[in-house]
Amino acid sequence: MTVDIAETIAGAGPLSRQLNQLYTRFWHEVMSDFDVTGPQYTALVLLVLHGPIDQGTLGGLASLDKSTAAPLLARLRDRELVAIERDSADKRRKVLCVTDRGRAVVADMAPLVTRVESRMLGNLSSGEGAAFLALARRVVLS
Repeated sequence: MTVDIAETIAGAGPLSRQLNQLYTRFWHEVMSDFDVTGPQYTALVLLVLHGPIDQGTLGGLASLDKSTAAPLLARLRDRELVAIERDSADKRRKVLCVTDRGRAVVADMAPLVTRVESRMLGNLSSGEGAAFLALARRVVLS
């Protein structure tokens, strides 16, 4: 079997990396007034939506492994955006909840996140954007 090596750098992997770089650039340009990364914002929004939950559940919802979630949450705690407490019923379990300050940050950032999304998908029609997101979700969830 002969492989066209040019095609090996034009596939899903390289495109995923380029998409991530593009999104990260747009995020930093639009969110320059906030010191919150995309994954941190996701964690905050999930805590707003779900209320107090344990670290493992949040990690699953946000697609974060334990080694990524722990320092991310520590930074949010240090900035007083989340509170982390031991579960009274199970001392091994950490329960997370968003603080009032964290809720305010989410409220301030939400309209800007839609601006990042618009920049990211700006070259696509609304139908193409919806199709792109549906296909990306399908790939991620497979």
